[in-house]
Amino acid sequence: MEYMTPNFTKDMVKTHTILIPNMAVTQFRLMQAALECEGYHVEVLGNCGSEVAQLGLKYVHNDTCYPALLVIGQFIDALNSGKYDLDHTALLITQTGGGCRASNYIKLLRKALVKAGYGNIPVASLNFSGLEKDSGLPLTLPLLRKVIACIFYGDLLVALRSQTKPYENNPGSADALTEKWISVIQGWMHAGINYNAHDMKRQFAVICASYASVPVTRVPKVKVGVVGEIYVKYSPLGNNDLEKFLESQDCEVNLPGLMGFVEYCIANMTLDVQLYGGNHLVAGGADKLLSWLDSIGCAMNDAMRKNGFYAPGSFRELMEKPGGIISLGAKMGEGWLLTAEMIELVEGGYGNIVCAQPFGCLPNHIVGKGMINQIRARYPEANITPVDYDPSATRVNQENRIKLMLAVARERLEKPAAPRPVTAEELAGGAPQVETAVPAAL
Repeated sequence: MEYMTPNFTKDMVKTHTILIPNMAVTQFRLMQAALECEGYHVEVLGNCGSEVAQLGLKYVHNDTCYPALLVIGQFIDALNSGKYDLDHTALLITQTGGGCRASNYIKLLRKALVKAGYGNIPVASLNFSGLEKDSGLPLTLPLLRKVIACIFYGDLLVALRSQTKPYENNPGSADALTEKWISVIQGWMHAGINYNAHDMKRQFAVICASYASVPVTRVPKVKVGVVGEIYVKYSPLGNNDLEKFLESQDCEVNLPGLMGFVEYCIANMTLDVQLYGGNHLVAGGADKLLSWLDSIGCAMNDAMRKNGFYAPGSFRELMEKPGGIISLGAKMGEGWLLTAEMIELVEGGYGNIVCAQPFGCLPNHIVGKGMINQIRARYPEANITPVDYDPSATRVNQENRIKLMLAVARERLEKPAAPRPVTAEELAGGAPQVETAVPAAL
């Protein structure tokens, strides 16, 4: 049986409120402003809790990806709330294309809406794969440029806050500064300023300097990186507020930026042609776009380093890191990016890593959990814990697994590794033997 809801049309941009499921909270708050200034009436949903998951289970088969279950449950919970005019409400969902089951979420959503009595609600698709052409969200070049700017700004704010909050002398300073900058950047989007590359690079320095001025006391703390399937990695609903939990355990958290996933998708367009053949003009265009984005990212990272913060290398450098462990042709799920991010975190001093993934997401179990032994072989001190998120998984069990990982991290923090003895070869003037393990204190 085919379940259909109305197509989203261009005319609905002016008449409908578009509900968007939350994922990367800071980035999505900024992107909401970018959409509003282009004439869209949008709301990023914030409804969370066990009732959302239970609604998802009611209308979606429990073998389906956990992110789909949560997103659909969040939509139906919002429609049940009575807050919205159901004759002028639409839903927005992304479609990835490729081998990920996320491409089919829109079909599952339409089926769930009909079963829940909301068959009149149109669903819009946000995709760059040519899917759902009749229900696609109209995207203009100015809007895309603003969305890109919002992702960069959001990534920067998340990184700076994470490296400031654990050390602040006045509790709440980093959060207050982050809220201030979110408001300022939202104002920029509405005013149509500071979203081109030149202006972004200038503002990166200003934003970094403001965080560097927050009074802090830098003391050794456990540093934890978070990687995983894109929704569960970022969404507080999907990962049971993982970032807040880690902060409550007195950790500094490193959450790699959302722009990395965007660049990964663009890089794969070129890699596909190199590895499997295809349109070299498309590959060349994608490569130029990637270089442009990477130049902005490098400027952002340079601004962080100049102000005393940790920043990763360029995306081009990130692409080289998984060599010898996983092929760049592995692009199902988060593919080689997930492995590369773990390596980059370990090399950057964040050797304690939570690999968050939906149970049943086979690609991410392979490129995430499946790569851990190889990463440990290269970096013996890597302390990586895979955590599955699923309707049947309890929050207590998940947090207990993470606490075990943190116990090892704290023991290493308190008892740094002994200095490595100098070898006879080095005493004779030979080349030093390079240790690949990260320092235990990190």
